[in-house]
Amino acid sequence: MDKRNVVIIGGGPAGLAAAIGAYEAGERDILILEREPKLGGILNQCIHNGFGLHTFKEELTGPEYANRFIRKVKELGIEYKLETTVISFDKNKVITAVNEKDGLIKIQAKAVVLCCGCRERPRGGINIAGCRSAGIYSAGTAQKLVNIEGYMPGKEIVILGSGDIGLIMARRMTFEGAKVKACVELMPYSSGLNRNIVQCLKDFDIPLLFSHTVVDIKGEGRVKSVVIAEVDEKLVPKMETAREITCDTLLLSVGLIPENELAKQAGVELSPVTNGATVDDRMMTNLDGVFECGNVLHVHDLVDFVSEESELAGKCAAKYVIGGGFEADGGTKVETYGGVRYCVPQIIEHNDDYEPFPLKMRVSNVFRNVYLRVYADGQLVAQKKKQISTPGEMETISLKAEQVEALRKAKEIKVGLEENK
Repeated sequence: MDKRNVVIIGGGPAGLAAAIGAYEAGERDILILEREPKLGGILNQCIHNGFGLHTFKEELTGPEYANRFIRKVKELGIEYKLETTVISFDKNKVITAVNEKDGLIKIQAKAVVLCCGCRERPRGGINIAGCRSAGIYSAGTAQKLVNIEGYMPGKEIVILGSGDIGLIMARRMTFEGAKVKACVELMPYSSGLNRNIVQCLKDFDIPLLFSHTVVDIKGEGRVKSVVIAEVDEKLVPKMETAREITCDTLLLSVGLIPENELAKQAGVELSPVTNGATVDDRMMTNLDGVFECGNVLHVHDLVDFVSEESELAGKCAAKYVIGGGFEADGGTKVETYGGVRYCVPQIIEHNDDYEPFPLKMRVSNVFRNVYLRVYADGQLVAQKKKQISTPGEMETISLKAEQVEALRKAKEIKVGLEENK
């Protein structure tokens, strides 16, 4: 059995940043395991710009952003294995993986950082009625077909859901000569960034239909049309509003699911809200020495925030190994209220002395003229004024050292939305 200090599962943006963070914290025995033939993860197929504005203060494409981190990993001499699939790992941090060159591999790690990313919710996860026709793709699959493989999924497109990948693919398909007839969103608000709504739909006169959904798919062999309808306040379709749109392709952009199958096997405690792990401010799960970050923890809207979070996780994993473990007393759970769906980290440890960390959260609806507020034992510790807060954009409250100290001493921590009075 191979023995390693820090093993990082996943070589996408989270894994790359975690490896660099661990190295910069003083650890040298680091191994990245990546199942794809190259590092970079999903960024390799994201050829649009808009990446890196926070991290590098310039606009980069996905591959350009990834390459900055890949180059640094190689310059630092951090070891990685490509085309290596992790089959399992357990609570003792024993990892089982397989690849063509080494066969079956077993690794005993001192610390494991889960950077597995997320996958798209399929048609079966939303139960759309209709034929099992060709021409139904997840938006990410269509993105790979167009940007990597060089194939066009279709010529007349309807998009269900307004997630960022779906919005970006509306523009991409238009660039390639397709006609995007509508983007249909179940909720009364978009789940994507506002800038993508403007740049990818409004700039190309693509209609965005809120409070609508697809109720039927028609066409044997190939999609010929979809039937859409309005939904009521309980999200039940109003069939009297149903209308048919001819198309040959339906793209699904209906949410992302963290890839936490490995975490479940090992007994990592998962949040029922995010479907990612429950972590403390060191990004450590309930399993000692097992850390999680990036989209496998909770779905981010900007890769810059993934890199920031993952660098912290890598640093903490290195400090865990170098220091021989952490002193932990269970910490204080972060409670949410007033429209805040979740907050990461979910637990603030009392004994930590790490650098200040941000609180990241998403709201459950569209709120205007509000404050995001953080309380420790009933005392206001931090707040952020928001003219508008939407589910499509992750909210962040950056904490200063004295604010972190107040949270570490607290027996009750609450994070929520309050009206600006």
